[in-house]
Amino acid sequence: MVRIRAKQVRQRVKELPQIIKQYKIEHPQKERNYSSYEIIFKKKVKEAIKNLDNLIEKSISNFEFNSKNENKHSLPLAKRIRLILVKELSEKGNRKTANLLDLFSFFTEKDISYKSVERLYSDDKITLALHNLFIIALHERGVNNIDVCGDATGYSLTITKHYRSYVKQLKEKSKDQTFLNKKVFVYKFALMDLETKMYVCYGTSLKSEKEAFDKAMKMLSNIDINIDSIRLDRYYSLPCYVNQFKESKVFIIPRKNVALGNGFKWHETLRSFLLDTTKYLEEYFKRNNSESGWACDKKMFGWRISQKRQDRIDTCLLARAVWHNLLLIYA
Repeated sequence: MVRIRAKQVRQRVKELPQIIKQYKIEHPQKERNYSSYEIIFKKKVKEAIKNLDNLIEKSISNFEFNSKNENKHSLPLAKRIRLILVKELSEKGNRKTANLLDLFSFFTEKDISYKSVERLYSDDKITLALHNLFIIALHERGVNNIDVCGDATGYSLTITKHYRSYVKQLKEKSKDQTFLNKKVFVYKFALMDLETKMYVCYGTSLKSEKEAFDKAMKMLSNIDINIDSIRLDRYYSLPCYVNQFKESKVFIIPRKNVALGNGFKWHETLRSFLLDTTKYLEEYFKRNNSESGWACDKKMFGWRISQKRQDRIDTCLLARAVWHNLLLIYA
């Protein structure tokens, strides 16, 4: 094994701007064909909607849920799940959704108030069923031993703050809201399978990106999916994050003050970065798939969350993650 020194890695980090500039010249980004993109997207939506009822039935089959304080509902569980998914896909608020329900033939027999729509987001049965749908979508595509990329984004809780502008202004400080008196964003972190572009785990937080990441990792530990390699942005360029993936190849960009002596995994990652930087960057820049995924999600659902309570915010983001995966089952 070739021995490396911290000063060698720091020097390579200093050289990175020029290396990346040359890399981008040699690897130009492909322009998206928006006309074909829209056609493909419409086909995905139609296919997902056509199979939605069967997938919902799978998610609630053998469903056992015991609660002393269970509320009576005017709609059966399957229709409640369908309603919350339709609402998120249509980008309508609670009141507008309630007022438009007469347009959907399968709801005409019931009078649904906006409060009923709002309560869907705090319905534990719906939350469990949506989680099952998320996992079922992964099983349908056979997602198991995979290469992934990971990134976080933020959704605005108010119309006065836009997350992308906020990040540009505050940079690293934007990843933590503990210094704010009022929460204006909710963070969401997800790992994406590079082959299928499906999310394999996710986490949300009103506090910080780190907390969202920790929740995603907890979810990952409870599902039967093996990570062969992972790509994370510079926020996670620390031994405490890299060392979590002992069985996986990790691709990160080291920080300027990088140091050695933090375990074998950290040393191995830095060595790979130093010895063949160009090849390393080829793998690292596959992380851009995460940013493309967030961009598609926000184009489809919008950049704002209209729910106010934390449990309802979490359910809203879960429903959007479910749609993301459902649209890719038949891709």
